[in-house]
Amino acid sequence: MKTVAGIDLGTQSMKVVIYDYEKKEIIEKASCPMDLISESDGKREQKAQWFDEGLEVCFGKLSAENKKTIEAIGVSGQQHGFVPLDKDGKALYNIKLWCDTSTTAECEEITKKAGGDNAVVDALGNLMLTGFTAPKILWLKKNKADAFAALKYIMLPHDYLNWKLTGNYVMEYGDASGTALFDSKNRCWSKKICDIIDPKLIDILPTLIEPSAPAGRVTSEAASKYGIPAGIPVSAGGGDNMMGAIGTGTVADGFLTMSMGTSGTLYGYSDKPISDPANGLSGFCSSTGGWLPLLCTMNCTVATEFVRNLFQMEVKELDAEAAKSPCGAEGVLVVPFFNGERTPNLPNGKASITGLTSANTNRANIARASLESAVFAMRGGLDAFRKLGFHPKEIRLIGGGSKSPIWRQIAADVMNLPVRVPLLDEAAALGGAVQALWCLKNLTGKCDIVKLCAEHIKLDEKKSTNPIADNVEKYNAAYKKYSEVVETLSPLYR
Repeated sequence: MKTVAGIDLGTQSMKVVIYDYEKKEIIEKASCPMDLISESDGKREQKAQWFDEGLEVCFGKLSAENKKTIEAIGVSGQQHGFVPLDKDGKALYNIKLWCDTSTTAECEEITKKAGGDNAVVDALGNLMLTGFTAPKILWLKKNKADAFAALKYIMLPHDYLNWKLTGNYVMEYGDASGTALFDSKNRCWSKKICDIIDPKLIDILPTLIEPSAPAGRVTSEAASKYGIPAGIPVSAGGGDNMMGAIGTGTVADGFLTMSMGTSGTLYGYSDKPISDPANGLSGFCSSTGGWLPLLCTMNCTVATEFVRNLFQMEVKELDAEAAKSPCGAEGVLVVPFFNGERTPNLPNGKASITGLTSANTNRANIARASLESAVFAMRGGLDAFRKLGFHPKEIRLIGGGSKSPIWRQIAADVMNLPVRVPLLDEAAALGGAVQALWCLKNLTGKCDIVKLCAEHIKLDEKKSTNPIADNVEKYNAAYKKYSEVVETLSPLYR
């Protein structure tokens, strides 16, 4: 048996899968939950120690026999998180996460010193947003001066796991492009932005590597701790969206992946750099060599979870209740900014339920509106893709939302595109495993990632969903109303 392993470090959990690349099946997987430090000022943090423990727990749950067959490992990690370490590799502070919105002032400061939004976009291909890494580093400098003075290593979550496995301090282009320190067009660190934060910054950033290159090889220490073979390659890895793209086969022009998890993301592969930061479309690099324009919303299953808990319903009960309501929920709209919002850029945004009347106020309409709101939030990203000349063929749907038949149909109708679901779940972990296989094959020859994904990423035809013309028309009208409401409310939160 020949296998590769994929690790996915998410916000809520860490997962490890062992993938038999000859039989093309996941033969074993393990997971453990991740805690979250959450406060009312927008703070969302985790501890490096929890990542260490997660690796030990997950690998500890896997069989020794299967672990011996692993030939390469690939790591996926939540994007943008800032892991600050001293010269000895000791964490200097908690890890500020992608969903941390406590750095609004730092974003404004960097943007002003850079010369405004247009100057930042020119330097990076992106706006300076609270979710990104750069303002988190400035926050550390301003609020934890001693920690910043001792700062030696700046890692993202997936880089930290690579470092624990290999001892190497490197970063690939995909995850680097989400730091707001990286020139995505020219694939290099932006000295201009780094110097605004601190002159020493550019000298302590990791070495950049190609996505097909190995980050290193498993050390004897890591092999002993996790029960895996020493010396096997660890691929470059990448952010969870970049690995999700591989795990869904979104590695060629025309395909879009939509992830409906805690956050909502919509991204597609492009052979050339494209972005529209003003409309929420970030200019990221892919972890396969091209680019990955991406829209991210802060609230996806967050919205449905709040509504579900409000009515004290199980997940399937929420779906069943929503199915009683027609497309557009009879005018009821949920504005799902429970965690603030990134698209539109409203870190201080608040959620609301609007459009209520004496005739339409019921659980079914509110339940359906919560499902619809997550897709409405990503519809703007699809429009931005099209304006930039991207011609979408279909959507590959992943995340918790992909398991819901009614949510799949809403997605197909709102986006007016066929929706397909990968046969194997755990797209980010699977993407890490397939990238590991790509890296392994490239060590002995030349391997095409598009062909490799076509071979290993299969779709579940039973879950394929096509748009219904009558529903599409109704949702065009409902989306227009949703956009008007968001535009009207936005000035309240700026």
